[in-house]
Amino acid sequence: MTTRRENLLKIFRHETPEWLPVAGHVDPFNQPNRDGMDPALAAALGEVKWGGEATVTFSRYLGLDIMDWFGMPTVRVKRRNVTVESATEGDVTTRRWHTPQGDLREVIQVCRDSTGAVSSNWTEHLVKGPEDLPALVASFEDEVIEVDPDGIGRTRQRRELIGDDGLLLGTMDGTPLGQMYRVYAGVATLAYLWADAPDALRDCFTVMETNYLQRLAVGVQSDIDVVVSVDDTSTTAISPAMFEACNLALTDARADAAHTAGKLYFHHSCGLIRDLLPLYRRTQMDAVHAFTVPPMGNVTVEAGRKALGDRITIIAGEKQLPGPMDDLAAVRSNIHRMIREAEPWDHFIVNVAAYPHRTMAQTKFVVDCCREVGGDRGHC
Repeated sequence: MTTRRENLLKIFRHETPEWLPVAGHVDPFNQPNRDGMDPALAAALGEVKWGGEATVTFSRYLGLDIMDWFGMPTVRVKRRNVTVESATEGDVTTRRWHTPQGDLREVIQVCRDSTGAVSSNWTEHLVKGPEDLPALVASFEDEVIEVDPDGIGRTRQRRELIGDDGLLLGTMDGTPLGQMYRVYAGVATLAYLWADAPDALRDCFTVMETNYLQRLAVGVQSDIDVVVSVDDTSTTAISPAMFEACNLALTDARADAAHTAGKLYFHHSCGLIRDLLPLYRRTQMDAVHAFTVPPMGNVTVEAGRKALGDRITIIAGEKQLPGPMDDLAAVRSNIHRMIREAEPWDHFIVNVAAYPHRTMAQTKFVVDCCREVGGDRGHC
Protein backbone atom coordinates (compact mmCIF):
# COMPACT_ATOMS: atom_id res chain seq x y z
CA MET A 1 0.00 0.00 0.00
CA THR A 2 1.22 3.51 -0.81
CA THR A 3 2.38 5.35 2.29
CA ARG A 4 1.13 8.78 3.25
CA ARG A 5 4.59 10.19 2.64
CA GLU A 6 4.83 8.72 -0.83
CA ASN A 7 1.32 9.94 -1.69
CA LEU A 8 2.30 13.48 -0.64
CA LEU A 9 5.52 13.35 -2.65
CA LYS A 10 3.59 12.27 -5.76
CA ILE A 11 2.08 15.75 -5.83
CA PHE A 12 5.49 17.42 -5.89
CA ARG A 13 6.52 15.16 -8.75
CA HIS A 14 3.48 16.50 -10.64
CA GLU A 15 1.63 13.20 -10.40
CA THR A 16 -1.96 12.57 -9.36
CA PRO A 17 -2.13 11.21 -5.80
CA GLU A 18 -4.04 8.05 -4.93
CA TRP A 19 -6.12 10.06 -2.46
CA LEU A 20 -6.36 13.75 -1.64
CA PRO A 21 -3.92 14.48 1.20
CA VAL A 22 -5.54 16.13 4.21
CA ALA A 23 -2.95 17.26 6.74
CA GLY A 24 -3.43 18.43 10.32
CA HIS A 25 -1.89 21.31 12.22
CA VAL A 26 -1.69 22.25 15.90
CA ASP A 27 0.27 25.06 17.57
CA PRO A 28 -0.12 27.07 20.81
CA PHE A 29 -2.99 29.09 19.32
CA ASN A 30 -4.37 26.61 16.78
CA GLN A 31 -5.30 23.86 19.21
CA PRO A 32 -8.63 22.09 19.63
CA ASN A 33 -11.05 22.86 22.42
CA ARG A 34 -10.72 20.27 25.19
CA ASP A 35 -14.49 20.06 25.86
CA GLY A 36 -15.61 16.50 25.21
CA MET A 37 -12.13 15.48 24.10
CA ASP A 38 -11.02 11.88 24.46
CA PRO A 39 -9.03 11.92 27.74
CA ALA A 40 -6.25 9.91 26.12
CA LEU A 41 -5.89 12.54 23.38
CA ALA A 42 -5.96 15.38 25.91
CA ALA A 43 -3.21 13.71 27.90
CA ALA A 44 -1.13 13.08 24.78
CA LEU A 45 -1.47 16.69 23.61
CA GLY A 46 -0.60 18.09 27.03
CA GLU A 47 0.57 21.70 26.95
CA VAL A 48 0.97 22.59 23.28
CA LYS A 49 4.32 24.23 22.52
CA TRP A 50 6.07 25.38 19.36
CA GLY A 51 8.21 22.54 18.08
CA GLY A 52 6.33 19.96 20.17
CA GLU A 53 4.68 16.77 18.96
CA ALA A 54 1.09 18.03 19.04
CA THR A 55 0.64 18.11 15.25
CA VAL A 56 1.84 14.51 14.99
CA THR A 57 -0.46 13.43 17.83
CA PHE A 58 -3.51 15.30 16.45
CA SER A 59 -2.93 14.07 12.89
CA ARG A 60 -2.56 10.43 13.87
CA TYR A 61 -5.64 10.57 16.09
CA LEU A 62 -7.75 11.74 13.14
CA GLY A 63 -5.98 9.56 10.58
CA LEU A 64 -4.58 12.59 8.75
CA ASP A 65 -1.44 13.03 6.70
CA ILE A 66 1.37 14.67 8.68
CA MET A 67 3.00 17.94 7.66
CA ASP A 68 4.75 18.83 10.90
CA TRP A 69 5.54 22.53 11.47
CA PHE A 70 8.84 21.94 13.27
CA GLY A 71 11.25 24.84 12.84
CA MET A 72 15.02 24.68 12.33
CA PRO A 73 16.59 23.82 15.69
CA THR A 74 19.75 22.96 13.77
CA VAL A 75 20.49 26.70 13.58
CA ARG A 76 22.30 28.22 16.56
CA VAL A 77 22.73 32.00 16.75
CA LYS A 78 25.47 33.60 18.84
CA ARG A 79 26.15 37.29 19.41
CA ARG A 80 29.53 38.98 19.67
CA ASN A 81 28.85 42.56 20.78
CA VAL A 82 25.08 43.09 20.85
CA THR A 83 23.39 42.43 24.18
CA VAL A 84 19.69 42.07 24.97
CA GLU A 85 18.05 42.87 28.30
CA SER A 86 14.68 41.23 28.86
CA ALA A 87 12.14 41.92 31.61
CA THR A 88 8.74 40.24 31.96
CA GLU A 89 5.82 41.47 34.05
CA GLY A 90 2.81 39.22 33.80
CA ASP A 91 2.21 38.64 30.10
CA VAL A 92 4.21 41.66 28.90
CA THR A 93 7.88 41.30 27.94
CA THR A 94 10.10 44.32 27.28
CA ARG A 95 13.42 43.84 25.52
CA ARG A 96 16.18 46.42 25.14
CA TRP A 97 18.78 45.80 22.48
CA HIS A 98 22.18 47.45 22.94
CA THR A 99 24.08 47.64 19.64
CA PRO A 100 27.19 49.53 18.44
CA GLN A 101 24.79 51.77 16.47
CA GLY A 102 22.42 52.58 19.33
CA ASP A 103 19.71 51.04 21.47
CA LEU A 104 16.35 49.61 20.41
CA ARG A 105 13.29 48.62 22.43
CA GLU A 106 10.39 46.26 21.77
CA VAL A 107 7.36 45.19 23.80
CA ILE A 108 5.56 41.88 23.31
CA GLN A 109 2.11 41.11 24.72
CA VAL A 110 1.01 37.52 25.32
CA CYS A 111 -2.74 36.90 24.97
CA ARG A 112 -4.30 33.89 26.72
CA ASP A 113 -7.69 32.39 25.96
CA SER A 114 -9.74 30.54 28.55
CA THR A 115 -9.43 27.43 26.37
CA GLY A 116 -5.66 27.41 26.88
CA ALA A 117 -4.83 28.86 23.47
CA VAL A 118 -1.97 31.35 23.50
CA SER A 119 -0.86 34.00 21.02
CA SER A 120 1.42 37.02 21.16
CA ASN A 121 2.06 40.22 19.26
CA TRP A 122 4.25 43.29 19.30
CA THR A 123 2.75 46.35 20.94
CA GLU A 124 5.99 48.23 20.32
CA HIS A 125 8.37 47.41 17.48
CA LEU A 126 12.14 47.83 17.46
CA VAL A 127 12.15 50.21 14.50
CA LYS A 128 10.23 53.46 14.95
CA GLY A 129 11.85 55.43 12.12
CA PRO A 130 14.85 55.66 9.75
CA GLU A 131 17.13 56.53 12.65
CA ASP A 132 16.70 52.99 14.01
CA LEU A 133 17.75 51.13 10.87
CA PRO A 134 21.53 51.28 11.57
CA ALA A 135 21.02 49.60 14.93
CA LEU A 136 18.84 46.88 13.38
CA VAL A 137 21.50 46.30 10.72
CA ALA A 138 24.16 46.09 13.43
CA SER A 139 22.15 43.44 15.28
CA PHE A 140 22.09 41.22 12.19
CA GLU A 141 25.74 41.81 11.33
CA ASP A 142 26.71 40.89 14.89
CA GLU A 143 25.28 37.38 14.69
CA VAL A 144 27.37 34.25 14.20
CA ILE A 145 25.38 31.39 12.67
CA GLU A 146 26.46 27.89 13.68
CA VAL A 147 25.29 24.29 13.52
CA ASP A 148 23.66 23.08 16.71
CA PRO A 149 24.51 19.36 17.07
CA ASP A 150 21.65 18.87 19.53
CA GLY A 151 19.30 20.41 16.96
CA ILE A 152 20.55 17.96 14.34
CA GLY A 153 19.68 15.14 16.70
CA ARG A 154 16.24 16.50 17.61
CA THR A 155 15.39 16.93 13.94
CA ARG A 156 16.44 13.36 13.19
CA GLN A 157 14.30 12.07 16.05
CA ARG A 158 11.25 13.97 14.76
CA ARG A 159 11.78 12.63 11.24
CA GLU A 160 11.91 9.12 12.70
CA LEU A 161 8.75 9.77 14.73
CA ILE A 162 6.85 10.80 11.58
CA GLY A 163 8.25 7.92 9.55
CA ASP A 164 6.21 7.18 6.42
CA ASP A 165 3.20 9.15 7.66
CA GLY A 166 4.23 12.50 6.19
CA LEU A 167 6.72 15.33 5.84
CA LEU A 168 8.81 17.36 8.28
CA LEU A 169 8.60 21.11 7.67
CA GLY A 170 11.60 23.28 8.60
CA THR A 171 10.22 26.77 9.10
CA MET A 172 12.43 29.84 8.77
CA ASP A 173 12.11 33.61 8.90
CA GLY A 174 10.02 35.21 6.20
CA THR A 175 11.37 37.61 3.62
CA PRO A 176 12.99 40.78 5.01
CA LEU A 177 9.99 42.74 3.73
CA GLY A 178 7.57 40.42 5.52
CA GLN A 179 9.66 40.37 8.69
CA MET A 180 9.80 44.15 8.75
CA TYR A 181 6.00 44.28 8.61
CA ARG A 182 5.34 41.62 11.22
CA VAL A 183 8.28 41.82 13.62
CA TYR A 184 10.61 44.77 13.33
CA ALA A 185 8.62 47.86 12.31
CA GLY A 186 4.91 47.27 11.76
CA VAL A 187 2.73 48.38 8.87
CA ALA A 188 2.63 52.13 9.54
CA THR A 189 6.36 52.58 10.11
CA LEU A 190 7.29 50.47 7.12
CA ALA A 191 5.04 52.62 4.92
CA TYR A 192 7.02 55.69 6.00
CA LEU A 193 10.36 53.92 5.52
CA TRP A 194 9.35 52.75 2.05
CA ALA A 195 8.61 56.35 1.02
CA ASP A 196 11.10 58.35 3.10
CA ALA A 197 14.17 56.11 3.42
CA PRO A 198 14.05 53.65 0.51
CA ASP A 199 17.80 53.27 0.08
CA ALA A 200 18.48 52.69 3.77
CA LEU A 201 15.58 50.22 3.89
CA ARG A 202 16.87 48.23 0.91
CA ASP A 203 20.37 48.18 2.41
CA CYS A 204 18.86 46.81 5.61
CA PHE A 205 17.00 44.13 3.65
CA THR A 206 20.26 43.06 2.01
CA VAL A 207 21.96 42.57 5.37
CA MET A 208 18.94 40.71 6.74
CA GLU A 209 18.77 38.31 3.80
CA THR A 210 22.50 37.62 3.95
CA ASN A 211 21.90 36.51 7.53
CA TYR A 212 18.80 34.48 6.65
CA LEU A 213 20.64 32.64 3.85
CA GLN A 214 23.37 31.70 6.33
CA ARG A 215 20.69 30.25 8.60
CA LEU A 216 19.14 28.41 5.66
CA ALA A 217 22.50 26.92 4.66
CA VAL A 218 22.75 25.42 8.14
CA GLY A 219 19.09 24.40 8.35
CA VAL A 220 19.12 22.31 5.17
CA GLN A 221 21.91 20.15 6.62
CA SER A 222 19.28 18.51 8.82
CA ASP A 223 16.62 15.85 8.16
CA ILE A 224 13.82 18.27 7.29
CA ASP A 225 11.91 17.53 4.10
CA VAL A 226 10.71 21.05 3.37
CA VAL A 227 11.91 24.63 3.88
CA VAL A 228 9.04 27.00 4.68
CA SER A 229 9.55 30.76 4.53
CA VAL A 230 6.97 32.32 6.83
CA ASP A 231 5.63 35.61 5.48
CA ASP A 232 2.33 34.83 7.15
CA THR A 233 -0.29 37.62 7.18
CA SER A 234 2.29 40.22 6.10
CA THR A 235 1.37 39.19 2.55
CA THR A 236 -1.81 41.23 2.94
CA ALA A 237 0.29 44.41 3.11
CA ILE A 238 2.75 43.48 0.34
CA SER A 239 1.75 44.87 -3.04
CA PRO A 240 2.71 43.14 -6.30
CA ALA A 241 5.21 45.93 -7.04
CA MET A 242 6.79 45.51 -3.61
CA PHE A 243 7.04 41.74 -4.03
CA GLU A 244 8.56 42.08 -7.48
CA ALA A 245 11.11 44.64 -6.29
CA CYS A 246 12.14 42.87 -3.08
CA ASN A 247 11.16 39.22 -3.13
CA LEU A 248 11.24 37.77 -6.63
CA ALA A 249 14.97 37.03 -6.91
CA LEU A 250 15.17 36.43 -3.17
CA THR A 251 12.54 33.68 -3.33
CA ASP A 252 14.43 31.93 -6.10
CA ALA A 253 17.67 32.10 -4.11
CA ARG A 254 15.99 30.44 -1.14
CA ALA A 255 14.29 27.86 -3.34
CA ASP A 256 17.58 27.08 -5.10
CA ALA A 257 19.31 26.54 -1.74
CA ALA A 258 16.53 24.19 -0.66
CA HIS A 259 16.46 22.28 -3.94
CA THR A 260 20.25 21.89 -4.03
CA ALA A 261 20.00 20.22 -0.62
CA GLY A 262 17.20 17.92 -1.83
CA LYS A 263 14.42 19.78 0.02
CA LEU A 264 11.12 21.25 -1.15
CA TYR A 265 10.45 24.97 -0.76
CA PHE A 266 7.10 26.42 0.44
CA HIS A 267 6.07 30.07 0.81
CA HIS A 268 3.72 30.44 3.80
CA SER A 269 1.19 33.11 2.79
CA CYS A 270 -1.95 33.23 4.93
CA GLY A 271 -2.96 36.73 3.87
CA LEU A 272 -4.80 38.31 0.95
CA ILE A 273 -2.62 37.07 -1.90
CA ARG A 274 -4.76 37.05 -5.07
CA ASP A 275 -2.68 39.71 -6.81
CA LEU A 276 0.63 38.12 -5.77
CA LEU A 277 -0.09 34.76 -7.40
CA PRO A 278 1.10 35.72 -10.93
CA LEU A 279 4.42 36.72 -9.35
CA TYR A 280 4.60 33.54 -7.30
CA ARG A 281 4.20 31.68 -10.59
CA ARG A 282 7.45 33.26 -11.83
CA THR A 283 9.44 31.84 -8.91
CA GLN A 284 10.80 28.38 -8.19
CA MET A 285 8.67 27.82 -5.07
CA ASP A 286 7.07 24.39 -4.88
CA ALA A 287 3.95 25.38 -2.97
CA VAL A 288 1.92 28.22 -1.52
CA HIS A 289 1.42 27.14 2.08
CA ALA A 290 -1.70 28.29 3.99
CA PHE A 291 -3.42 29.49 0.81
CA THR A 292 -6.43 31.28 2.32
CA VAL A 293 -9.79 30.88 0.61
CA PRO A 294 -12.88 33.11 1.12
CA PRO A 295 -14.39 34.34 3.33
CA MET A 296 -11.10 34.93 5.18
CA GLY A 297 -9.02 35.08 2.01
CA ASN A 298 -9.61 36.78 -1.33
CA VAL A 299 -8.97 34.04 -3.88
CA THR A 300 -10.66 30.72 -4.58
CA VAL A 301 -8.82 27.50 -5.31
CA GLU A 302 -10.14 27.56 -8.87
CA ALA A 303 -8.78 31.07 -9.48
CA GLY A 304 -5.56 30.18 -7.70
CA ARG A 305 -4.88 27.19 -9.93
CA LYS A 306 -5.33 29.35 -13.01
CA ALA A 307 -3.01 32.04 -11.65
CA LEU A 308 -0.29 29.66 -10.41
CA GLY A 309 -0.28 27.25 -13.33
CA ASP A 310 0.42 23.53 -13.28
CA ARG A 311 3.67 23.48 -11.29
CA ILE A 312 3.04 25.17 -7.92
CA THR A 313 0.96 23.28 -5.36
CA ILE A 314 -1.79 24.94 -3.33
CA ILE A 315 -1.79 23.89 0.32
CA ALA A 316 -5.14 25.37 1.25
CA GLY A 317 -6.16 26.15 4.78
CA GLU A 318 -9.63 24.74 5.47
CA LYS A 319 -11.66 27.80 6.50
CA GLN A 320 -15.00 26.34 7.58
CA LEU A 321 -13.80 25.57 11.12
CA PRO A 322 -12.99 29.17 12.10
CA GLY A 323 -16.25 30.49 10.67
CA PRO A 324 -19.93 29.80 11.47
CA MET A 325 -20.87 26.11 11.61
CA ASP A 326 -24.56 26.28 12.52
CA ASP A 327 -25.54 25.14 9.02
CA LEU A 328 -23.66 21.87 8.60
CA ALA A 329 -25.09 21.30 5.13
CA ALA A 330 -23.57 24.61 4.02
CA VAL A 331 -20.25 23.70 5.64
CA ARG A 332 -20.21 20.38 3.77
CA SER A 333 -21.16 22.06 0.49
CA ASN A 334 -18.41 24.67 0.80
CA ILE A 335 -15.77 22.05 1.55
CA HIS A 336 -16.88 19.86 -1.35
CA ARG A 337 -16.84 22.84 -3.72
CA MET A 338 -13.30 23.86 -2.70
CA ILE A 339 -11.99 20.34 -3.22
CA ARG A 340 -13.73 19.85 -6.56
CA GLU A 341 -12.22 23.13 -7.79
CA ALA A 342 -8.81 21.52 -7.30
CA GLU A 343 -9.45 18.33 -9.29
CA PRO A 344 -7.60 16.21 -10.27
CA TRP A 345 -5.68 17.12 -7.08
CA ASP A 346 -2.27 16.84 -8.75
CA HIS A 347 -1.24 20.17 -7.17
CA PHE A 348 -3.47 20.42 -4.11
CA ILE A 349 -3.39 19.57 -0.39
CA VAL A 350 -5.91 20.46 2.32
CA ASN A 351 -4.57 21.63 5.67
CA VAL A 352 -6.93 21.34 8.67
CA ALA A 353 -5.76 23.49 11.56
CA ALA A 354 -7.33 23.07 14.97
CA TYR A 355 -9.19 26.03 16.51
CA PRO A 356 -9.71 26.75 20.21
CA HIS A 357 -13.44 27.40 19.78
CA ARG A 358 -14.01 24.11 17.94
CA THR A 359 -14.33 20.69 19.54
CA MET A 360 -12.79 17.52 18.19
CA ALA A 361 -16.28 16.41 17.11
CA GLN A 362 -16.62 19.52 14.93
CA THR A 363 -13.09 19.06 13.63
CA LYS A 364 -13.80 15.44 12.74
CA PHE A 365 -16.94 16.51 10.87
CA VAL A 366 -14.83 18.78 8.68
CA VAL A 367 -12.25 16.04 8.11
CA ASP A 368 -15.03 13.62 7.13
CA CYS A 369 -16.41 16.17 4.66
CA CYS A 370 -12.98 16.32 3.01
CA ARG A 371 -12.84 12.54 2.74
CA GLU A 372 -16.31 12.30 1.24
CA VAL A 373 -14.85 13.84 -1.91
CA GLY A 374 -11.14 13.13 -1.73
CA GLY A 375 -11.13 9.66 -0.21
CA ASP A 376 -8.52 8.54 2.30
CA ARG A 377 -5.74 6.00 2.60
CA GLY A 378 -7.95 3.36 4.15
CA HIS A 379 -10.50 3.40 1.32
CA CYS A 380 -8.44 3.88 -1.82
